[in-house]
Amino acid sequence: MGTVIVGGILLVVVGLIVRSMIKDKKNGKSLQCGCDCKNCCSHCR
Repeated sequence: MGTVIVGGILLVVVGLIVRSMIKDKKNGKSLQCGCDCKNCCSHCR
């Protein structure tokens, strides 16, 4: 029973992380861009 509970909690956490990543991607943010424009090599533009 404990395995099912821990598995469910992990599933919820991973789902929230994926949802956050999708939301950030739609808002123009990405994992590759640290939004530090002074150190950007024109990858964001």
